[in-house]
Amino acid sequence: MQDLSKPGIIKFKGLLFLAIGLLSFALLILEHPDLKSTLLLLLTVWSFCRFYYFAFYVIEHYVDPSYRFASLWSFAAYLFKERRIKKGGNKPLE
Repeated sequence: MQDLSKPGIIKFKGLLFLAIGLLSFALLILEHPDLKSTLLLLLTVWSFCRFYYFAFYVIEHYVDPSYRFASLWSFAAYLFKERRIKKGGNKPLE
């Protein structure tokens, strides 16, 4: 599969993600129109966004400059590898 390289298509894809998120939010709030559900949904979205930022940016720029983010799976492998090194002293597989 070829990577996206056209700025217009990349922006359109971003707008589609925004539309999906707004539509999902609206449908959930219409189904459960109370303050508690709204606040919990907003808190959930906010915390997942912060985690994604943490995995993408914080680890690479403040914790381990040699780490390069590829996906959430690679981030999970990175965390597991770090934990294994600290416990047993084994070198990570390259």
